[in-house]
Amino acid sequence: MVFPLFLFTALVPMLIIEDYIFRNRNEFSNFSVFFYTYPGFFLWNLATTWWVWNSTPVAILAWALNAMFMGIVFNVFHMVRKNVYRESQGYFVLVVLWITFEYIHLNWKMTWTWLNLGNGFAVHNTWIQWYEYTGTLGGTMWVLIVNILLFKAYQAWQLKQTGSKRWVANGILALAILLVPIAISNFMYFGYEEKSNPIDVVVTQPNLDPYTEQFNTDALEVVDLNLDLAKPFIDGDPMIIACPESAIQEDIWEGNLEWSPSLNKLKVFASENPEVKIIIGASTYRKYKEGEKPSSAARFHKGGGFYYDRYNTAFYIDSENIQIHHKSKLTPGVEYMPSGGIFRFLENFAIDLGGTVGSLAIDEDPGPFTVNDTLKVGPIICYESVFGGFCADYVRKGADLLIIITNDGWWGNTPGHRQHLTFASMRAIETRRSIGRSANTGISCFVNQRGDIHQATEYWKPDAIEQPLNLNEEITFYTSFGDYIGRISAFLGVVFMLLSIVFGIRKRKTLTG
Repeated sequence: MVFPLFLFTALVPMLIIEDYIFRNRNEFSNFSVFFYTYPGFFLWNLATTWWVWNSTPVAILAWALNAMFMGIVFNVFHMVRKNVYRESQGYFVLVVLWITFEYIHLNWKMTWTWLNLGNGFAVHNTWIQWYEYTGTLGGTMWVLIVNILLFKAYQAWQLKQTGSKRWVANGILALAILLVPIAISNFMYFGYEEKSNPIDVVVTQPNLDPYTEQFNTDALEVVDLNLDLAKPFIDGDPMIIACPESAIQEDIWEGNLEWSPSLNKLKVFASENPEVKIIIGASTYRKYKEGEKPSSAARFHKGGGFYYDRYNTAFYIDSENIQIHHKSKLTPGVEYMPSGGIFRFLENFAIDLGGTVGSLAIDEDPGPFTVNDTLKVGPIICYESVFGGFCADYVRKGADLLIIITNDGWWGNTPGHRQHLTFASMRAIETRRSIGRSANTGISCFVNQRGDIHQATEYWKPDAIEQPLNLNEEITFYTSFGDYIGRISAFLGVVFMLLSIVFGIRKRKTLTG
């Protein structure tokens, strides 16, 4: 992710393998492309997300499965090309199928979209200002087209097609498609100006080790630590204080919020400072009423004889009210396991990262916190920041500002927390919303509407930062239409696969006839 130019050539070796098997298809099985490309995809997953191992050995399953999906995409692409197209044709199918794979991966529950190709430019926000029109799937299309053109240039050169200079033409076209979007993006970047409409935001970073401190420290002490970090910035003006995910270390029952000492302390603080609005993370529980049908994530309370749901929750607290948001995009293997019905036993294999473990319930239709008639804030909990369409939905529902609360200490001082940070830049560009990011162990920061990161804190150091963030009511094209590139690709992908089946059957009938 640090040097994304490699993305524009990374798939060329895979295309060379597919082309060789296509030209010598009588010597290979229908699944040869998968078996020959799988090792490369596995190494890519391992090399870029090895840090997941720091939290759990189950990481190897994530690498293996994600590489398997990528290999399957290449194999299906090969089958469509073999059944429908002639040699040197049909490469557009790869663009459609790969984007379809990423789009599905964004929307099913066992999602692991960290390595979607369009994410690779997160640290180069001056390259991708046009994501406000396409989202990250536009970046994926960009990568795939350049890879295919470079492969076609190599293929033409290898086949000695120098007379027509086809290899030169493909090379020049690849270079143009690579550079023109960067040039357009830089023009957009330097031409973009935020409207001055600020509100002060304070972000706290208490820096409690999630393995040894956070869940073993007295709950009120943790609340006090966050408030003490924020107090020096309180000056009587309207202000939002953002504290990390799971900063409230109590088991809070949503039907009895008044029982929580931590919430009561925060309510008192807000009453004493009525200009302050607090957003803070917690784990909460909701008891099912008699006759209410439990969800697939529901647990049975043996002592009480009732069903209940568990949530990863963000609270909004001011001097007058409390609002609740439940995390809706769950981290697979930690907060979600395919454990309904006969798969219930899989709950025992959920990764324990402290706090609430096992499958959680979600908000089916989450909305932003309402501060007042003119201000709504979209709360984003940890892994939710990976999903552009999810964050854009908050903006469609009126969010003028986004707040990310997270706990990135599980992976240690590895690329993991730094990669997670950069997703905020893409969300800011796609929605043109300013972002405040509170991370328990770092990196906390502010992100402007061009995706620039400001006041990034040091990792593993207690800190608090303050900055006026401009609100915005404008709606970008991507915010309006979401992952439309994915929806179009999914439709075309189904068409291509059906054509492949029909043509394959016709070929077999011709051969047997």
